[in-house]
Amino acid sequence: MGNKASLEITIPVYNEEKELEKNINRLYFFCKKNMGSYNWQITVADNASVDKTGEIGKKLEKLYKEVRYIKFEKKGRGRAIKKIWFLNRMDICCYMDIDLSTDLKHLPSLIGSLSDGYDIAAGSRLLTKSKVIERSLKREFLSKAYNLLIKVFFQTKFSDAQCGFKAVTRKVVTNLIPYILDNGWFMDSELLIMAEKLNYKIYEEPVVWRDNPGSTVRILPTAMGDLAGVLRLLATKPWNKLGLQKQ
Repeated sequence: MGNKASLEITIPVYNEEKELEKNINRLYFFCKKNMGSYNWQITVADNASVDKTGEIGKKLEKLYKEVRYIKFEKKGRGRAIKKIWFLNRMDICCYMDIDLSTDLKHLPSLIGSLSDGYDIAAGSRLLTKSKVIERSLKREFLSKAYNLLIKVFFQTKFSDAQCGFKAVTRKVVTNLIPYILDNGWFMDSELLIMAEKLNYKIYEEPVVWRDNPGSTVRILPTAMGDLAGVLRLLATKPWNKLGLQKQ
């Protein structure tokens, strides 16, 4: 038991009273059945919700010893993920969106890739073997356009910067996460861009992904935040200063 790697599964949420209990239960029982080779825990990271998310999160924490609930007074998906990863000191840290759009069957191989020598693992909806279900043409176009923009501007090789299904090693949390400045939705794009520029090994998992029409994500503010992040990285190129600090 003591030799098992520890695994943190962070679920950032904001006003998710409709999705929270159902999907944390689903994730919990999946992990009980399929993630027994790890000492795992699920952390609900509440980004200043004003609905009943807090009540539900506290109830789940009391119900399951492997579930924790933490409330942040300041909004910011990226901020919450980074703080949880530092706080919990786990060997492997991952996060996924509360809607569980990415099929959970991919979680064991996502996490397993880090034991095989990769530093970062990311789900991708844009690989040949990936399958996207019920996504609107508008969202599909915006996603492909954004990822093309990333490739053109940064000359990166990874296919999907935005899929909310990623995992990192403790080395990445310690050595790279402190330099990821975005506290919102651009955080994981910044993580992959910086990681590739600094020669971290990135694994991509082709996933089955189902769109959630009830998602609370607002497209325009998210897109504007992403664009601001892209422009900041183009202007500052922080990887040039960090190259000697990677190891």
